Amino acid sequence: MQGVLFICSMNRWRSPTAEQIFSEHPGIECSSAGLNHGAENPLTPELLAWADLIFVMERSHKDKLARDFKPHLLGKRVICLNIPDNYKFMDPALVKLLHAKVDRFLPRAAERSA
Repeated sequence: MQGVLFICSMNRWRSPTAEQIFSEHPGIECSSAGLNHGAENPLTPELLAWADLIFVMERSHKDKLARDFKPHLLGKRVICLNIPDNYKFMDPALVKLLHAKVDRFLPRAAERSA
């Protein structure tokens, strides 16, 4: 199983949506976290150690991740999705955008649904 971690600012809308929609994807386990103080599920070094693939929603998240967690990113693949904070949890437009940007990085993406 590949550990896939989704990160946004507060772990309220974007990253929990991604975690939920990809949680049933074959071959992966998902989690999500937030980088800001007061996040619903704050990012920890343990989560980064668990993750094989890390998705951040914005460039600022990638920068903050590199600044605050650099020693924990060795050998980790971090992908910026460039998804702004314009969506609510499970917004259909966000779900569509996440599939468009994330599916190609996941194992057996073509088998997601039949």
